[in-house]
Amino acid sequence: MSHRLRVHAPGWTWDSARINGRDLYFRRNDTAGQETPVVHLHGFALSGSYLMPTAKRLAVRGLNIVPDLPGYGRSPHPRGSPLDIPALAERVLALLDALNLPEVVLMGNSMGCPVALEAATLAPDRVSRLILVSPAGGKHNQPLARAVAQLLQDGPRERLTFFPLAIPDYLRFGPVNMLQLFKEMTQFPSIDRLLQTDVATLAVLGDRDPLMPSSRWVHEVAQRARDHVTVRVIEGAAHAINFSDPDDLAHAVSQWLDGNGHEEEACGTL
Repeated sequence: MSHRLRVHAPGWTWDSARINGRDLYFRRNDTAGQETPVVHLHGFALSGSYLMPTAKRLAVRGLNIVPDLPGYGRSPHPRGSPLDIPALAERVLALLDALNLPEVVLMGNSMGCPVALEAATLAPDRVSRLILVSPAGGKHNQPLARAVAQLLQDGPRERLTFFPLAIPDYLRFGPVNMLQLFKEMTQFPSIDRLLQTDVATLAVLGDRDPLMPSSRWVHEVAQRARDHVTVRVIEGAAHAINFSDPDDLAHAVSQWLDGNGHEEEACGTL
């Protein structure tokens, strides 16, 4: 099933793939190109709508896919509880199979980062590069009360135009599901996964994001990760960088994908 999007931009269509007996909906651009396709993975309780500002800017490079993962946005809820992060990663890989995409760049925001890391752990041959934007999860977000406080602190730092997109998604997902998945996200060992993977990775952080640890700590992690991790800090950005700072983010991503993001430049304010 496919039809022209009304809300975003010309050249983008809705489509769906049948996965585990249910439709998984995704947005795709019509741009042809030789670059490796980019699959954008959204944060917890949200649909892929807020990722579109950055996805539209990266569309000049070639195919971009912006799914609503099962239970989010247009994609129906699975039976029972919300899918955990490993199950979401499996659905991402199943989507790549359905679209006949042997290899992609996975670009996650917030919860989308653990999902991308898990997919790269499960099938490293399918993920050519990882882009982790505001990668949530780990000791900095624990215990749960601390993570909730960080999330509330982030709210006033986001652009006001973010909330007409986010609030309907939050209401649809529901408070019980939100709390359950948010707790899982904060407990996910993102740093361990990052250190274990050999996939080249770009981590992009906002210096006003309360869910992220200090830049000094991030720099130490990047040094431990050998040569496969590059860190870039976007000044003035909060958590939802894909929505609030699409020009800076798309520029950083394009430079890195093209091999022009030298580590000293990419580290920004670290």
